[in-house]
Amino acid sequence: GGSGPSNEEAMEQVKQQIAMANLQELIQKITEKSFKKCVTKPGSSLDNSEQKCIAMAMDRYMDAFDVVSKTYVSRLQREMN
Repeated sequence: GGSGPSNEEAMEQVKQQIAMANLQELIQKITEKSFKKCVTKPGSSLDNSEQKCIAMAMDRYMDAFDVVSKTYVSRLQREMN
């Protein structure tokens, strides 16, 4: 065998990169959605209530994402075992 990484290792890296790209895209979408939901009249800065609203909305989205990712990870682990 060669000294380079195996196909499986290479695949794993690609999967991780895709996962990271998806995550960044998701966070961007979450931010946009939260912003649209909370900021009705965009000004030069956010007031306190808008900041709180965005934080709450993002928390809710992240909770949902957390559940999804945990489910996904445990499914991957089951498939590997």
